[in-house]
Amino acid sequence: MTDLTTHVLDLFHGRPAEGVPLRLYRAESQELLAECRTDRTGRAACTPPGKALLEAGRYEIVFAIAGYFTQAGISLPEPPFLDEIVIRFGMSGTTDPVHIPLLITPWSYTVYRGQ
Repeated sequence: MTDLTTHVLDLFHGRPAEGVPLRLYRAESQELLAECRTDRTGRAACTPPGKALLEAGRYEIVFAIAGYFTQAGISLPEPPFLDEIVIRFGMSGTTDPVHIPLLITPWSYTVYRGQ
């Protein structure tokens, strides 16, 4: 079982992305496990309420990026180029924490497994 965190950085403004809504799903069943927002440092813990750790399996984190940039005063086309970013990933069930940093602009993103 594993701990899951994320960190969203707004490269357009050069700062942490505060207030990005995100949802965590079990990928196979699309069961919603958690909903949260990034804090002022752009970080969020994604472990579902009432669970200390996540089991092995496939998961998805959905980041509501267009809403974040609209709230930040950026005029986006309709539909926006990036609306929601879906990251599908696997967790092996080890006790090693999984950290997923996401670097964003209104037109691009980079994601990787961090420590």
